Amino acid sequence: MRGRPDASNPPCSPVHDVTPQLAVEKRSQAWEESRMLRVLTLASLFPSAVRPVFGVFVERQTLGLAAHRDVALRVVNPIGLPPGPLKRHVHYRAQAALPARETWKGLEVHRPAFPVIPRMGERFAARLMARALLPVLQTIRKEFPFDVIDAEFFWPDGPAAVRLGRALGVPVSIKARGSDIHQRMHQPAMRSAIVAAARAADGLLAVSGALKADMVAIGMPAEKIRVHYTGVDMDRFRPATDRAAAKAALGVQGPLLLSVGALIALKGHDLVLDAIRELPEATLMIAGEGPHRPALEARIAAEGLGERVRLLGAQPHEAMPALIAAADMMVLASAAEGLANAWVESLASGTPIVIPDVGGAREVVDRPEIGRLVAREPAAIARGIRELLAAPPLQDVVRASAERFTWAANSAALYEHLAGLAAGRGA
Repeated sequence: MRGRPDASNPPCSPVHDVTPQLAVEKRSQAWEESRMLRVLTLASLFPSAVRPVFGVFVERQTLGLAAHRDVALRVVNPIGLPPGPLKRHVHYRAQAALPARETWKGLEVHRPAFPVIPRMGERFAARLMARALLPVLQTIRKEFPFDVIDAEFFWPDGPAAVRLGRALGVPVSIKARGSDIHQRMHQPAMRSAIVAAARAADGLLAVSGALKADMVAIGMPAEKIRVHYTGVDMDRFRPATDRAAAKAALGVQGPLLLSVGALIALKGHDLVLDAIRELPEATLMIAGEGPHRPALEARIAAEGLGERVRLLGAQPHEAMPALIAAADMMVLASAAEGLANAWVESLASGTPIVIPDVGGAREVVDRPEIGRLVAREPAAIARGIRELLAAPPLQDVVRASAERFTWAANSAALYEHLAGLAAGRGA
Protein backbone atom coordinates (compact mmCIF):
# COMPACT_ATOMS: atom_id res chain seq x y z
CA MET A 1 0.00 0.00 0.00
CA ARG A 2 1.39 3.38 -1.01
CA GLY A 3 1.25 6.54 1.10
CA ARG A 4 2.92 7.93 4.17
CA PRO A 5 5.26 5.54 5.97
CA ASP A 6 4.01 4.21 9.29
CA ALA A 7 6.36 5.60 11.96
CA SER A 8 5.60 2.63 14.24
CA ASN A 9 6.40 0.08 11.51
CA PRO A 10 8.79 1.65 9.01
CA PRO A 11 9.33 -0.16 5.72
CA CYS A 12 12.30 -2.51 5.55
CA SER A 13 14.97 -2.77 2.90
CA PRO A 14 17.81 -5.19 2.26
CA VAL A 15 20.85 -4.53 4.42
CA HIS A 16 23.16 -4.14 1.44
CA ASP A 17 20.73 -2.23 -0.78
CA VAL A 18 21.70 1.39 0.01
CA THR A 19 19.43 3.13 -2.50
CA PRO A 20 16.10 1.83 -1.15
CA GLN A 21 17.23 2.63 2.41
CA LEU A 22 18.00 6.22 1.42
CA ALA A 23 14.64 6.45 -0.28
CA VAL A 24 12.93 5.33 2.92
CA GLU A 25 14.87 7.89 4.96
CA LYS A 26 13.93 10.67 2.56
CA ARG A 27 10.25 9.65 2.66
CA SER A 28 10.36 9.54 6.45
CA GLN A 29 11.98 12.98 6.60
CA ALA A 30 9.38 14.40 4.20
CA TRP A 31 6.60 12.93 6.34
CA GLU A 32 8.01 14.44 9.51
CA GLU A 33 8.43 17.83 7.84
CA SER A 34 4.84 17.72 6.57
CA ARG A 35 3.67 17.79 10.19
CA MET A 36 5.78 20.89 11.01
CA LEU A 37 5.65 24.59 10.29
CA ARG A 38 7.88 24.93 7.24
CA VAL A 39 9.72 28.26 7.23
CA LEU A 40 11.69 29.85 4.41
CA THR A 41 13.99 32.42 6.06
CA LEU A 42 15.07 35.13 3.62
CA ALA A 43 18.12 36.98 4.95
CA SER A 44 20.54 39.13 2.99
CA LEU A 45 22.33 39.61 6.34
CA PHE A 46 23.67 36.16 7.17
CA PRO A 47 27.17 34.85 7.94
CA SER A 48 29.34 32.98 5.46
CA ALA A 49 32.93 31.78 5.25
CA VAL A 50 33.78 35.15 3.70
CA ARG A 51 32.02 37.26 6.35
CA PRO A 52 31.63 35.05 9.43
CA VAL A 53 30.21 37.76 11.72
CA PHE A 54 27.97 39.47 9.14
CA GLY A 55 24.40 39.20 10.42
CA VAL A 56 25.37 36.90 13.28
CA PHE A 57 22.28 38.10 15.18
CA VAL A 58 20.08 36.77 12.36
CA GLU A 59 21.98 33.50 12.42
CA ARG A 60 21.43 33.10 16.17
CA GLN A 61 17.71 33.77 15.90
CA THR A 62 17.41 31.36 12.98
CA LEU A 63 19.27 28.60 14.82
CA GLY A 64 16.87 29.04 17.73
CA LEU A 65 13.79 28.78 15.53
CA ALA A 66 15.20 25.81 13.62
CA ALA A 67 15.69 23.99 16.94
CA HIS A 68 11.96 24.26 17.69
CA ARG A 69 10.48 20.78 17.65
CA ASP A 70 7.63 21.85 15.37
CA VAL A 71 9.70 23.76 12.80
CA ALA A 72 11.42 22.72 9.58
CA LEU A 73 13.49 25.52 8.08
CA ARG A 74 15.57 26.51 5.07
CA VAL A 75 17.61 29.69 4.67
CA VAL A 76 17.98 31.73 1.49
CA ASN A 77 20.86 34.21 1.76
CA PRO A 78 20.89 36.28 -1.47
CA ILE A 79 24.31 37.52 -2.58
CA GLY A 80 24.39 40.80 -4.51
CA LEU A 81 26.91 40.70 -7.36
CA PRO A 82 27.48 43.00 -10.35
CA PRO A 83 26.86 41.56 -13.82
CA GLY A 84 29.47 40.07 -16.12
CA PRO A 85 33.21 40.29 -15.46
CA LEU A 86 32.74 42.90 -12.72
CA LYS A 87 32.00 40.10 -10.27
CA ARG A 88 35.68 39.12 -10.56
CA HIS A 89 36.66 42.45 -9.00
CA VAL A 90 38.53 42.03 -5.71
CA HIS A 91 35.54 43.51 -3.83
CA TYR A 92 33.20 40.75 -5.06
CA ARG A 93 35.48 37.82 -5.90
CA ALA A 94 35.22 35.94 -2.61
CA GLN A 95 31.45 36.42 -2.42
CA ALA A 96 31.04 35.13 -5.97
CA ALA A 97 32.97 31.97 -5.05
CA LEU A 98 30.59 30.96 -2.24
CA PRO A 99 28.73 27.68 -2.83
CA ALA A 100 25.19 28.03 -4.13
CA ARG A 101 24.00 25.59 -1.46
CA GLU A 102 25.67 24.40 1.72
CA THR A 103 25.12 23.27 5.28
CA TRP A 104 26.00 26.05 7.71
CA LYS A 105 25.98 25.14 11.42
CA GLY A 106 23.37 22.51 10.70
CA LEU A 107 21.17 24.80 8.59
CA GLU A 108 20.52 24.23 4.91
CA VAL A 109 21.52 27.53 3.31
CA HIS A 110 21.03 28.56 -0.31
CA ARG A 111 23.15 31.49 -1.52
CA PRO A 112 21.78 32.52 -4.92
CA ALA A 113 23.22 35.58 -6.64
CA PHE A 114 21.16 38.57 -7.69
CA PRO A 115 22.41 41.51 -9.77
CA VAL A 116 23.48 44.79 -8.24
CA ILE A 117 24.33 47.83 -10.32
CA PRO A 118 27.39 49.73 -9.03
CA ARG A 119 27.01 53.51 -8.64
CA MET A 120 23.26 53.24 -9.30
CA GLY A 121 22.34 53.09 -5.64
CA GLU A 122 19.99 50.56 -4.12
CA ARG A 123 16.78 51.75 -5.70
CA PHE A 124 16.28 48.64 -7.85
CA ALA A 125 17.74 46.10 -5.41
CA ALA A 126 14.43 44.66 -4.16
CA ARG A 127 13.02 44.19 -7.65
CA LEU A 128 16.21 42.59 -8.96
CA MET A 129 16.42 40.34 -5.92
CA ALA A 130 12.84 39.11 -6.34
CA ARG A 131 13.34 38.44 -10.04
CA ALA A 132 16.49 36.39 -9.41
CA LEU A 133 15.03 34.48 -6.46
CA LEU A 134 11.69 33.42 -7.92
CA PRO A 135 13.03 30.42 -9.89
CA VAL A 136 15.20 29.46 -6.92
CA LEU A 137 12.24 29.45 -4.52
CA GLN A 138 10.10 27.59 -7.04
CA THR A 139 12.74 24.85 -7.13
CA ILE A 140 13.04 24.76 -3.35
CA ARG A 141 9.26 24.46 -3.01
CA LYS A 142 9.24 21.23 -4.99
CA GLU A 143 11.15 19.45 -2.20
CA PHE A 144 10.28 21.78 0.68
CA PRO A 145 6.77 23.26 0.38
CA PHE A 146 7.31 26.11 2.83
CA ASP A 147 4.29 27.61 4.59
CA VAL A 148 5.63 31.12 5.20
CA ILE A 149 8.45 33.47 4.13
CA ASP A 150 10.28 35.08 7.04
CA ALA A 151 12.19 38.16 5.77
CA GLU A 152 14.79 39.23 8.31
CA PHE A 153 15.58 42.77 7.16
CA PHE A 154 13.38 45.45 5.62
CA TRP A 155 15.56 46.49 2.67
CA PRO A 156 15.83 44.97 0.20
CA ASP A 157 14.53 41.71 1.71
CA GLY A 158 11.07 43.00 2.65
CA PRO A 159 9.76 44.29 -0.69
CA ALA A 160 11.40 41.32 -2.45
CA ALA A 161 9.68 38.88 -0.06
CA VAL A 162 6.28 40.47 -0.74
CA ARG A 163 6.75 40.04 -4.49
CA LEU A 164 7.81 36.42 -3.99
CA GLY A 165 4.97 35.69 -1.60
CA ARG A 166 2.41 36.98 -4.08
CA ALA A 167 3.90 34.92 -6.89
CA LEU A 168 3.95 31.73 -4.81
CA GLY A 169 0.79 32.23 -2.78
CA VAL A 170 2.67 32.17 0.54
CA PRO A 171 2.22 34.55 3.52
CA VAL A 172 5.09 36.90 4.33
CA SER A 173 6.51 38.35 7.54
CA ILE A 174 9.06 41.18 7.55
CA LYS A 175 11.25 42.08 10.52
CA ALA A 176 12.47 45.64 11.14
CA ARG A 177 15.74 45.98 13.05
CA GLY A 178 16.31 49.73 13.11
CA SER A 179 18.86 50.85 10.53
CA ASP A 180 16.79 49.26 7.75
CA ILE A 181 14.02 51.73 8.60
CA HIS A 182 15.85 54.81 9.87
CA GLN A 183 18.50 54.98 7.13
CA ARG A 184 16.02 54.61 4.25
CA MET A 185 13.41 57.16 5.28
CA HIS A 186 15.32 60.04 3.70
CA GLN A 187 15.30 58.33 0.29
CA PRO A 188 11.79 58.80 -1.16
CA ALA A 189 11.82 55.86 -3.58
CA MET A 190 12.96 53.39 -0.93
CA ARG A 191 10.68 54.83 1.72
CA SER A 192 7.70 54.38 -0.60
CA ALA A 193 8.69 50.79 -1.42
CA ILE A 194 9.24 49.93 2.26
CA VAL A 195 5.90 51.33 3.40
CA ALA A 196 4.09 49.63 0.51
CA ALA A 197 5.73 46.31 1.42
CA ALA A 198 4.70 46.75 5.07
CA ARG A 199 1.08 47.31 4.07
CA ALA A 200 1.12 44.29 1.76
CA ALA A 201 2.87 41.90 4.16
CA ASP A 202 0.81 39.52 6.26
CA GLY A 203 2.72 40.37 9.44
CA LEU A 204 5.51 42.61 10.72
CA LEU A 205 8.03 42.42 13.55
CA ALA A 206 9.92 45.21 15.31
CA VAL A 207 12.85 44.75 17.69
CA SER A 208 11.48 47.32 20.15
CA GLY A 209 8.36 49.24 21.04
CA ALA A 210 10.12 52.46 20.06
CA LEU A 211 10.83 51.11 16.59
CA LYS A 212 7.20 50.04 16.25
CA ALA A 213 6.16 53.63 17.00
CA ASP A 214 8.56 54.89 14.31
CA MET A 215 7.10 52.42 11.82
CA VAL A 216 3.55 53.52 12.56
CA ALA A 217 4.59 57.17 12.23
CA ILE A 218 5.66 56.65 8.61
CA GLY A 219 2.45 54.89 7.64
CA MET A 220 2.84 51.22 8.53
CA PRO A 221 -0.25 49.51 9.99
CA ALA A 222 0.06 49.23 13.79
CA GLU A 223 -2.24 46.21 13.96
CA LYS A 224 0.22 44.15 11.91
CA ILE A 225 3.30 44.96 14.02
CA ARG A 226 4.43 42.72 16.86
CA VAL A 227 7.33 43.69 19.12
CA HIS A 228 9.88 40.89 19.01
CA TYR A 229 12.80 41.37 21.38
CA THR A 230 16.21 39.94 20.68
CA GLY A 231 17.63 37.16 22.80
CA VAL A 232 20.93 36.68 24.57
CA ASP A 233 22.83 33.52 25.42
CA MET A 234 23.03 33.77 29.20
CA ASP A 235 25.46 30.84 29.31
CA ARG A 236 28.01 32.47 27.00
CA PHE A 237 27.61 36.05 28.20
CA ARG A 238 28.19 36.07 31.95
CA PRO A 239 30.16 38.14 34.48
CA ALA A 240 33.89 37.69 34.93
CA THR A 241 34.79 35.93 38.17
CA ASP A 242 37.63 38.40 38.64
CA ARG A 243 37.26 41.51 36.49
CA ALA A 244 40.60 42.95 37.60
CA ALA A 245 42.38 39.79 36.45
CA ALA A 246 40.44 39.82 33.17
CA LYS A 247 41.57 43.41 32.53
CA ALA A 248 45.14 42.58 33.48
CA ALA A 249 45.13 39.80 30.88
CA LEU A 250 44.31 42.49 28.30
CA GLY A 251 47.15 44.66 29.58
CA VAL A 252 44.84 47.17 31.25
CA GLN A 253 45.00 48.75 34.66
CA GLY A 254 42.30 51.12 35.84
CA PRO A 255 38.84 51.58 34.27
CA LEU A 256 38.21 49.80 30.96
CA LEU A 257 35.52 51.11 28.62
CA LEU A 258 34.33 49.15 25.58
CA SER A 259 32.58 50.42 22.46
CA VAL A 260 31.23 47.99 19.88
CA GLY A 261 30.06 48.60 16.33
CA ALA A 262 31.03 49.34 12.76
CA LEU A 263 33.38 52.30 12.32
CA ILE A 264 30.81 54.53 10.65
CA ALA A 265 29.40 57.95 11.51
CA LEU A 266 26.11 56.50 12.78
CA LYS A 267 27.86 54.72 15.66
CA GLY A 268 29.39 57.90 17.09
CA HIS A 269 32.81 56.52 18.05
CA ASP A 270 34.23 60.04 17.64
CA LEU A 271 31.95 61.24 20.46
CA VAL A 272 33.28 58.54 22.76
CA LEU A 273 36.82 59.61 21.83
CA ASP A 274 35.95 63.17 22.85
CA ALA A 275 34.55 61.88 26.16
CA ILE A 276 37.64 59.79 26.92
CA ARG A 277 39.81 62.93 26.81
CA GLU A 278 38.02 64.02 30.00
CA LEU A 279 38.78 60.69 31.71
CA PRO A 280 42.60 60.42 31.82
CA GLU A 281 42.52 57.33 34.03
CA ALA A 282 40.41 55.24 31.59
CA THR A 283 41.29 52.95 28.67
CA LEU A 284 38.93 52.65 25.70
CA MET A 285 38.73 49.64 23.38
CA ILE A 286 36.69 49.83 20.18
CA ALA A 287 35.66 46.54 18.55
CA GLY A 288 34.59 47.01 14.95
CA GLU A 289 35.78 47.83 11.46
CA GLY A 290 34.67 50.27 8.79
CA PRO A 291 35.46 53.24 6.54
CA HIS A 292 35.99 55.69 9.42
CA ARG A 293 39.02 53.81 10.73
CA PRO A 294 41.63 56.10 9.08
CA ALA A 295 39.93 59.20 10.51
CA LEU A 296 39.77 57.66 13.99
CA GLU A 297 43.41 56.59 13.80
CA ALA A 298 44.41 60.11 12.80
CA ARG A 299 42.49 61.63 15.72
CA ILE A 300 43.94 59.16 18.21
CA ALA A 301 47.46 60.01 17.04
CA ALA A 302 46.90 63.77 16.87
CA GLU A 303 45.45 63.92 20.38
CA GLY A 304 48.05 61.65 21.94
CA LEU A 305 45.55 58.95 22.92
CA GLY A 306 47.49 56.02 21.48
CA GLU A 307 48.27 54.52 24.89
CA ARG A 308 44.66 54.68 26.07
CA VAL A 309 42.58 53.95 22.97
CA ARG A 310 42.82 50.68 21.04
CA LEU A 311 41.08 49.94 17.76
CA LEU A 312 40.63 46.16 17.91
CA GLY A 313 39.16 45.70 14.44
CA ALA A 314 36.33 43.26 13.73
CA GLN A 315 36.19 40.61 16.44
CA PRO A 316 34.81 37.09 16.06
CA HIS A 317 31.58 36.67 17.99
CA GLU A 318 33.27 33.97 20.08
CA ALA A 319 35.72 36.56 21.44
CA MET A 320 33.09 39.04 22.59
CA PRO A 321 31.89 37.42 25.86
CA ALA A 322 35.32 37.61 27.52
CA LEU A 323 35.95 41.12 26.19
CA ILE A 324 32.61 42.47 27.41
CA ALA A 325 32.93 40.79 30.81
CA ALA A 326 36.36 42.38 31.35
CA ALA A 327 35.05 45.92 30.76
CA ASP A 328 33.82 48.13 33.58
CA MET A 329 31.13 49.41 31.23
CA MET A 330 30.08 49.48 27.59
CA VAL A 331 29.82 52.96 26.09
CA LEU A 332 27.97 53.38 22.80
CA ALA A 333 26.97 56.64 21.13
CA SER A 334 24.78 55.51 18.21
CA ALA A 335 22.55 58.09 16.55
CA ALA A 336 19.87 55.45 15.94
CA GLU A 337 19.19 51.88 17.00
CA GLY A 338 16.25 49.52 17.16
CA LEU A 339 17.37 47.55 20.17
CA ALA A 340 21.06 46.74 19.95
CA ASN A 341 22.15 43.17 20.67
CA ALA A 342 25.31 44.61 22.23
CA TRP A 343 23.25 46.36 24.92
CA VAL A 344 21.69 43.11 26.08
CA GLU A 345 24.92 41.11 25.79
CA SER A 346 26.63 43.67 28.00
CA LEU A 347 23.96 43.45 30.69
CA ALA A 348 24.09 39.64 30.63
CA SER A 349 27.83 39.96 31.24
CA GLY A 350 27.23 42.06 34.34
CA THR A 351 28.63 45.10 32.52
CA PRO A 352 26.55 48.32 32.79
CA ILE A 353 25.95 50.48 29.73
CA VAL A 354 26.09 54.19 28.89
CA ILE A 355 24.00 54.91 25.80
CA PRO A 356 21.98 57.74 24.23
CA ASP A 357 18.22 57.76 24.60
CA VAL A 358 17.59 56.35 21.10
CA GLY A 359 15.38 53.56 19.81
CA GLY A 360 14.54 50.99 22.45
CA ALA A 361 17.10 52.30 24.97
CA ARG A 362 14.42 53.03 27.60
CA GLU A 363 13.12 49.46 27.22
CA VAL A 364 16.57 48.16 28.22
CA VAL A 365 17.97 50.73 30.66
CA ASP A 366 14.85 50.94 32.79
CA ARG A 367 16.62 51.52 36.12
CA PRO A 368 19.75 53.46 37.17
CA GLU A 369 21.32 50.36 38.73
CA ILE A 370 22.23 48.99 35.29
CA GLY A 371 23.36 52.02 33.30
CA ARG A 372 22.78 55.58 32.17
CA LEU A 373 20.83 57.19 29.35
CA VAL A 374 22.70 60.29 28.26
CA ALA A 375 22.56 63.08 25.71
CA ARG A 376 24.53 62.29 22.57
CA GLU A 377 27.37 64.69 23.36
CA PRO A 378 30.85 64.15 24.84
CA ALA A 379 30.27 65.99 28.14
CA ALA A 380 27.11 64.02 28.91
CA ILE A 381 28.76 60.73 27.96
CA ALA A 382 31.74 61.51 30.23
CA ARG A 383 29.40 62.45 33.07
CA GLY A 384 27.51 59.15 32.76
CA ILE A 385 30.79 57.22 32.81
CA ARG A 386 31.99 59.07 35.92
CA GLU A 387 28.75 58.35 37.77
CA LEU A 388 29.06 54.61 37.18
CA LEU A 389 32.76 54.56 38.03
CA ALA A 390 32.02 56.37 41.30
CA ALA A 391 29.31 53.87 42.27
CA PRO A 392 29.88 50.64 40.28
CA PRO A 393 26.66 48.63 39.86
CA LEU A 394 26.66 45.09 41.25
CA GLN A 395 27.37 42.55 38.52
CA ASP A 396 24.55 40.25 39.63
CA VAL A 397 22.03 43.10 39.56
CA VAL A 398 23.10 44.12 36.07
CA ARG A 399 22.95 40.52 34.84
CA ALA A 400 19.49 39.93 36.30
CA SER A 401 18.12 42.76 34.14
CA ALA A 402 18.98 40.76 31.01
CA GLU A 403 16.84 37.77 31.99
CA ARG A 404 13.92 39.40 30.15
CA PHE A 405 15.76 38.73 26.90
CA THR A 406 16.23 35.01 26.24
CA TRP A 407 16.52 33.07 23.03
CA ALA A 408 13.86 30.66 24.30
CA ALA A 409 11.36 33.52 24.55
CA ASN A 410 12.52 34.87 21.18
CA SER A 411 12.01 31.50 19.46
CA ALA A 412 8.62 30.87 21.08
CA ALA A 413 7.32 34.30 20.03
CA LEU A 414 8.64 33.93 16.48
CA TYR A 415 7.08 30.49 16.12
CA GLU A 416 3.72 31.77 17.36
CA HIS A 417 3.86 34.72 14.96
CA LEU A 418 4.78 32.71 11.87
CA ALA A 419 2.43 29.82 12.66
CA GLY A 420 -0.40 32.33 13.00
CA LEU A 421 0.36 33.79 9.58
CA ALA A 422 0.49 30.35 8.00
CA ALA A 423 -2.84 29.37 9.60
CA GLY A 424 -4.43 32.66 8.65
CA ARG A 425 -3.63 32.26 4.97
CA GLY A 426 -5.32 28.87 4.97
CA ALA A 427 -8.49 30.12 6.69
